[in-house]
Amino acid sequence: MKDHFDALIDHLLEGGLYMEEAVEILEKGMIDRVLVRTAGHQSEAARILGIHRNTLLRKMTAHQIGGKRRKPAGSVIAKPAASKRAAS
Repeated sequence: MKDHFDALIDHLLEGGLYMEEAVEILEKGMIDRVLVRTAGHQSEAARILGIHRNTLLRKMTAHQIGGKRRKPAGSVIAKPAASKRAAS
């Protein structure tokens, strides 16, 4: 695998990419692939990537990567209470 990375590094350098761009490409690609493999399950994706789920969410936002968000089991979304008008 090290040989593949060495060849990739040479390719990126020859292509004139800056390190920041190369890191972004690698990071985005890994996140995309692991989300596909986990069917969008972010907690599982974060575990596979070896990062905290909040870090994954931050990186997804930074790279504009979508993903499904699951509501916790039994969660209920509260509806805003209707305002009552005072009777005159």
